[in-house]
Amino acid sequence: MPHQPSRATRRGPTPPVPTEQAVVDCAVYVDGHRLPGRYSHTEAVAEVRRRGTGFVWLGLHHPDEKQMTNVSHTFGLHELMVEDAVHAHQRPKLERYDDVLFLVLRTVSYIEHESVTTTKDIVETGEIMLFTGPDFIVSVRHGDHSELSHVRKRLERDPDHLSRGPAAVLHAIADHVVDSYLAVTTAVQPDVDDIEELVFTPDTRIAVDQIYMLKREIVQLRRAVVPLAEPLQQLIRAPGNPIPKDVRRYFRDVADHHTTVSDRIAAFDETLGTLLDAAIAKVTVQQNTDMRKISAWVAIAAVPTMIAGIYGMNFDRMPELHWQYGYYVVLSAIVAITVGLFVTFRRNNWL
Repeated sequence: MPHQPSRATRRGPTPPVPTEQAVVDCAVYVDGHRLPGRYSHTEAVAEVRRRGTGFVWLGLHHPDEKQMTNVSHTFGLHELMVEDAVHAHQRPKLERYDDVLFLVLRTVSYIEHESVTTTKDIVETGEIMLFTGPDFIVSVRHGDHSELSHVRKRLERDPDHLSRGPAAVLHAIADHVVDSYLAVTTAVQPDVDDIEELVFTPDTRIAVDQIYMLKREIVQLRRAVVPLAEPLQQLIRAPGNPIPKDVRRYFRDVADHHTTVSDRIAAFDETLGTLLDAAIAKVTVQQNTDMRKISAWVAIAAVPTMIAGIYGMNFDRMPELHWQYGYYVVLSAIVAITVGLFVTFRRNNWL
């Protein structure tokens, strides 16, 4: 019987996904206004360079390697940029390849939850990568919470700012990301306050694991936010900076907001470190209290055990064994000693 090719073999290799499926939006802007009509990224670049004015803003969401390579050929992006854009998981950074700036931003989102003592995650992270050239800006998003459609709409309502070119879009996206940092740190503050209240409320047992969880989330937030300080300073002060001088002033405001966020995160980290020490000390005190109670009950239980052990020995010559009132005297002695120990321990707050 002749060999029959499998279904997968008959279908052949999976065809590449068109680049357009990764495109969220692509537009041409001239003098701050969006040109009507729909453009592919190749048509948009051709239109801008035919006119000799304006710029292209291409938005991509989670492109694969082939899609990103196609885009890089159109805009002349360096292959190292393409590799970073596809594989993601980059620290915030700013790199320059000839006249193209490559900025990596980490996005953060607050995960809503009922209580900090029952949740496992409070912060979700993603990435936005920006390729900015003289007549284009390409934004590549990784993550579902980092949409830029409202940023685009806000800029389109402000033609004067948008007329400053791709640098204005770069600023608007950076400003949006840093504002989201402010919103997340504001949302995290009640979680830190709740943990602080639990730690310092008397007669409550705090799970140290919850403090570790919150501290882990703050560490994740710090890794996403703090490294952005240096790229922002480079955008403001780096020699030979392609960012226009009037746009750099706006980046100073972004840097100020970023400093505020970094200070908040440092305060959270310091507070949680103090709370962790306090919680461990509280657990230690609780354990010592429990051990005192256990020791007190063991001491009380040892009295009848010891007396019963003595009179349980099989000796013939034990005077009390044949005494008429020996049983009642021994019981009375056991009760008296145990009650005396109980009262003593209770006065000393051992029970």
